Amino acid sequence: MRLAVLPSRRASAAENMAIDFLMLQRYPDSGVARFRHYGWHRPAWTFGYSQKIAFVREQLSTAEPGEQCRRPTGGGIVDHREDWTYALVIPRGHALEEQRATESYRAIHECLAAALQAQGVNAAIKPCASAKCATTDAVSFSSRPQKKNPGRSAGAEAAVEGVCFQRAEVFDVVHAGTGEKIAGAAQKRNKHGLLFQGSIWRPAIDATDFDWESFEQAFSQRLAAALQTEAVATPWPEFNEDEVSALVEQYSTPDWIELR
Repeated sequence: MRLAVLPSRRASAAENMAIDFLMLQRYPDSGVARFRHYGWHRPAWTFGYSQKIAFVREQLSTAEPGEQCRRPTGGGIVDHREDWTYALVIPRGHALEEQRATESYRAIHECLAAALQAQGVNAAIKPCASAKCATTDAVSFSSRPQKKNPGRSAGAEAAVEGVCFQRAEVFDVVHAGTGEKIAGAAQKRNKHGLLFQGSIWRPAIDATDFDWESFEQAFSQRLAAALQTEAVATPWPEFNEDEVSALVEQYSTPDWIELR
């Protein structure tokens, strides 16, 4: 097995979510892990598959206009205006894919923290404070954060559940000096494997002259080492264009966005 590192692309929120899901469901070479970093055409927020649309709208009621899309994974509301977003798919049967959700979450975030440290960022994994949390399968883009300015991730005042980057949870990546959350993620498992959608909040990096290209290379190499394989730059896969278009259309509809 190898880790296929795909080219970076920018797209709409619906297309980004559709491509991530197709990376899990329909990737042409099912025997390889796959990784991609991507951007956004315009301001965007994504939210977890199980979140209530009324809650999402309440939290984003004062945010600037932008795209909103339900993710195929769980977790909370994520502000993508100043983040660095990525997706990782580990195929069914790999040892890391078979781990408990908390263990895969920790392993991937350890790779991320190490890559940040190589760029001079004082990054760390938020530790588990008790034996109980080490056996919990709670995973999220942060599950119990503090509310800040809606659509923004600074200045906490009140606890609100379901908004990312406002309080770090166990095994999130944090700034070891300030305690501010740097990265969170959400997961989805099915018969094809594990989809891991992750986000790094750029303002929390607190580093001058940060080299994102070098970081991406270091991150993918550390992921490959954790998967006991090698990272290989790989051309964009030949997805079925009709299937891509149909899924993008589905993810753009009120039926999907207002599913719950």
